Amino acid sequence: MSELSSSKVDSFGDYSLSGRAVRLISSADTSLDEEQLMLASVAVRMAASSRGKVRSLVSLSRTLSTNKPGSTAGDYPPPAEAPASPPNSEPAAAPQRRPKKDPSGCSVLLFPGQGSQFVGMGRGLLKYPNVKEMFTVAQKILGYDLLSLCLEGPEDELQKTVHCQPAVFVTSLAAVERLNQENPKAIEMCVAAAGFSVGEFAALVFSGAMNFAEALYAVKVRAETMQKASELVPSGMLSVIGRPQAQYNYACLQAKEHCKSLGMENPVCSVANYLFPDGRVIAGHQQALDFLQENSRRLKFMRTKTLPVSGAFHTELMASATEPLREVLRQVEVRRPEISVYSNVDGKRYMNESHVRRQLVKQLVSPVKWEQTLHEIYERTQGQHFPHTYEVGPGRQLGATLQKCNRKAYQTYAHVEVTAYED
Repeated sequence: MSELSSSKVDSFGDYSLSGRAVRLISSADTSLDEEQLMLASVAVRMAASSRGKVRSLVSLSRTLSTNKPGSTAGDYPPPAEAPASPPNSEPAAAPQRRPKKDPSGCSVLLFPGQGSQFVGMGRGLLKYPNVKEMFTVAQKILGYDLLSLCLEGPEDELQKTVHCQPAVFVTSLAAVERLNQENPKAIEMCVAAAGFSVGEFAALVFSGAMNFAEALYAVKVRAETMQKASELVPSGMLSVIGRPQAQYNYACLQAKEHCKSLGMENPVCSVANYLFPDGRVIAGHQQALDFLQENSRRLKFMRTKTLPVSGAFHTELMASATEPLREVLRQVEVRRPEISVYSNVDGKRYMNESHVRRQLVKQLVSPVKWEQTLHEIYERTQGQHFPHTYEVGPGRQLGATLQKCNRKAYQTYAHVEVTAYED
């Protein structure tokens, strides 16, 4: 398949697929022709002119036509108007990345990760602009009918890493379109975003740092290589809620010593997710996780639960997945985020394009520091207001962790429903 001609790309302006995206997608096992790429172009690029105002993923209909009068904000609490700039103020030499605003008039978007998926997700989003086109693009990039898998299953197929990561990614960004239609102020006044694991890719697309098609292709490669890494050795992940006295790193060390006593070389067992105070996910070789469950009382663990995932994500057992992801991220276009986006690796904001590429690769073999990320986003001095928080995507797990980390911030939390219209 030949690359789209420059004249055709120009005719679609900022909504066209970049030549880089076309090359990436055409190298996959898909059968995209130019007409399909034209359709894809509708849904894959945020208009440059809208950056800084509209954070929606695919706002073509919103950009080309005015909003209809009489629209309502649905069930989501509307952020207050931002304070106006003082009259006769000097224009800034360059756009401010983090303009000072009343926090109660701003919003934060949180994007879920693997494990939030369920059969039926996305059903309540299909009537919103661009959503069907997004799933059409996804089908061409992935090579299978993602929408049918989300709506009808079968569940065992949706649960597979290779399927659920793209499914959560697309459904989450489709939920952004619902929020944009029902409460556009939440999109316009968004100042920060964060995503859990694969959700970080959705947060970066929302921020304007990556376009939809290229990010989805990167997620596809990520999911496939993580699936392959998971199949190399028996491994998994264990959710743990511990007592205040629990020492998670020491418990992991004991589990590794146990594995060594069984003759295992270089056993892996480490904290993979920092969720909330006394809430962790530990990942590693299966024998190590079995040891932790068998000795949970002695280790001061109140509750343990094996997670339905295929491998030890965010540990060194995912090392074989890093180079393929690094290579694909070299090929995709990455821009500086237009809003603050926080990295799972250290809970800090992304600074530039190279930082995004490095951290996304490092994330595969590093723990997700979600608790630290929430503290970074919501830390306030006494008396300060909190932004409105919207969880966009399947499940409400991120809201639950926010409630455990910061009850005051949780008071302005809302979930964007992905299964029902709620008309």
